[in-house]
Amino acid sequence: MPNGQIIKAISGFYYVRSSDNKEVTQCRARGIFKFEKKKIKPLVGDIVTWERTGLDQGVITSVQPRSTELLRPPIANIEQAVVVCSLREPKFQSLPLDRFLVHAEKEKLRIVICLTKRDLVSDPEDISAIKEMYSKSGYPIVTTSIKTGEGIAELLQILQGETTVFAGLSGVGKSSLLNHILPDSKQQVGAVSEKIGRGRHTTRQVELLSLQDGGQIADTPGFSQLGLQGMTAEELTYAFPEYHSYLESCRFRGCYHQNEPGCAVKEGVKAGELNESRYAHYLLFLNEIQQERRY
Repeated sequence: MPNGQIIKAISGFYYVRSSDNKEVTQCRARGIFKFEKKKIKPLVGDIVTWERTGLDQGVITSVQPRSTELLRPPIANIEQAVVVCSLREPKFQSLPLDRFLVHAEKEKLRIVICLTKRDLVSDPEDISAIKEMYSKSGYPIVTTSIKTGEGIAELLQILQGETTVFAGLSGVGKSSLLNHILPDSKQQVGAVSEKIGRGRHTTRQVELLSLQDGGQIADTPGFSQLGLQGMTAEELTYAFPEYHSYLESCRFRGCYHQNEPGCAVKEGVKAGELNESRYAHYLLFLNEIQQERRY
């Protein structure tokens, strides 16, 4: 039976690209997936075995083990995450960015922050402040504009040869950016609501798109919110990379950097070595996780 990769999933149909990239077959998942103890549901990005049932039709019979798995967006075998944030329209928001970063860290993905709509920013200090906020985290930050072309070549270099998920809030410019990088993708672009200051959901499903010079990009639906269900407090402590060098200096092993005395992370924040806003977000996420476990 042939192998392939799921590149798109819509309403119970899975579109599988053959391993030689010569054809795409519309498949259903065999019923066994519904009855397995793990209840494996095929995801975009999965490497699968399938058998043909008709012309351009097939059925998926097995899913190979995944190297990574994201629940939101639902996608497997991703190597890298580009978290897309707009500088304007809608204005930059660090809280949802940090939520996406935490999820990507949990899956041990390489992470890049992409700031869009650079042409709408008149004061470069606004961008410098964002870069300073994440300077200790070590994330590469690419500033882009599809109007001027700024940052596009740098972003393409980062994408080359990698399987990358584009993720972010609705309306931050993911689809516009993809249309610039892949003119044939024809992703639908939506306007930002003036009333609520957020974009409308224009990407309706997860889809893997091939880059001309090698690599794949997954465009994903934008989100208005992203929860932390399933994450533990221990995982969260390691999801802020700038805290790693401080952990061994905490007085107590397993310190959550919350109310414990002798916490090196809290001292780092107090001394101005660690960003205060990032720490506030950490505490917010920790409280969410603790509340979820309580109930």
